[in-house]
Amino acid sequence: MLDYTDEANSYLYQHTLKESFTVMGRGLHTGIKTIMSVLPGEPDTGYVFVRRDIHPSRAKIVARWNTVVDTKLCTTVGNSLGVRVSTVEHLLAALYACGVDNAHIVLDGPEVPIMDGSAKDFAFLIKKSGTRRQNQQRRAIVIRKKISARDGHKFVQLSPHRHTKLSIGIQFESKAIGTQYISMTLNREHFHRHIAQARTFGFSEHLDTLASLGYGKGGSIKNAILVDGDKVKNEEGLRFKDEFVRHKYLDAVGDLALAGARVIGHFTGVASGHQLNNAILHELMIDEEARVFTTVRNAYLNWSRLMYLPENDTVPFSYQN
Repeated sequence: MLDYTDEANSYLYQHTLKESFTVMGRGLHTGIKTIMSVLPGEPDTGYVFVRRDIHPSRAKIVARWNTVVDTKLCTTVGNSLGVRVSTVEHLLAALYACGVDNAHIVLDGPEVPIMDGSAKDFAFLIKKSGTRRQNQQRRAIVIRKKISARDGHKFVQLSPHRHTKLSIGIQFESKAIGTQYISMTLNREHFHRHIAQARTFGFSEHLDTLASLGYGKGGSIKNAILVDGDKVKNEEGLRFKDEFVRHKYLDAVGDLALAGARVIGHFTGVASGHQLNNAILHELMIDEEARVFTTVRNAYLNWSRLMYLPENDTVPFSYQN
């Protein structure tokens, strides 16, 4: 779980934004210029997108693990009427890591603005807006046993842990990246200092293929790290020596945010991406022995007991898909 040593009681409750904020920018893949406002959300509603350019009867999308409709190059959520919002992971990572449980996100286009390719601006604006405690207790999903998903050499795993911890490993032939690994407990301070600034990245040799498939229309060296052979083309270089794996950590946080509660366990990803990140959430929800739905309060006080007690002995909440 997030670190709440200094404000333990406050952390046990859901939070939303004190004030709304608005950003404007182009989508990484659509290239469409979009205005997006992030507003306070009601308790127990989670992250809800509303397309202002769509008729109100069709515009609402609840962002959850089971509303993910595409994971190619980004995470896309959609509703039963075919309305979608893509590249949600950076915004959701910032909200989740910064302790915002409920947010109403209104935008006039099909894709969240990419900003500078990281979650830095979102994290800054959330901090500037502040958060407000709500009356409902914060929800938790406690991992009780190890589960995994695999696609060739790509691998993800969830296992029991007292906190929310992510360990990510990647390996690329390019000497600009090579082998990188990061393992860190998720909390607000760690996210601001070590993760939020990490940018998405791509390879020069893939640009033509991506363009032919309709992706990357809004991409540029201003909102992504461009790797050309063994070199980074960005004049300013990297923000961290291991910025690539830090961005993979960021992506994983954004995908875990779709669980609908605080995931208390250890997420391990090896060369993983959005597809496997979502697959492990599906596996988690299907396997009733792998998790317990409860509250953060109960998870904090009774973690050891939750490893062995049946789910009906825990403090329940009404889980909404």
